[in-house]
Amino acid sequence: MIRTCPTCQQRNRVPAARLTDTGRCGKCQSALPPPAEPLEIEDVATFDEVVAGAKVPVVVDFWAEWCGPCKMMAPALSKAAADLASKAVVLKVNTERVPALAARYDVRAIPNLALFRDGALVRQRAGAIGHRELTDWITA
Repeated sequence: MIRTCPTCQQRNRVPAARLTDTGRCGKCQSALPPPAEPLEIEDVATFDEVVAGAKVPVVVDFWAEWCGPCKMMAPALSKAAADLASKAVVLKVNTERVPALAARYDVRAIPNLALFRDGALVRQRAGAIGHRELTDWITA
């Protein structure tokens, strides 16, 4: 996974197993904190690497730009990512850019949330939900 340093904008490769650790930028040595925002997934290989390698639960939001409920749920997803920064990884998969993943997990309605633990799908649900319900769904 490529993470951009907030200080110098250097792109750093971070192994999936280390996403929730605080690392150091390879260029300026500034702290590279765990992601506190949803991470956009652009390809199947990166998705597979993160889901299989993460030491914490991985929440995946399957969405599309034209989807009104997806846009309404985005702030709740961002807040959940910030609240759970070192306890979970939040990914966003645009179903129109990466349709293979939507097909793999039989996504027929969006927004669609999937929760993975130890590389395996634990549960999945369709429909927009608020921050509290989302956080409870992830940590249950």
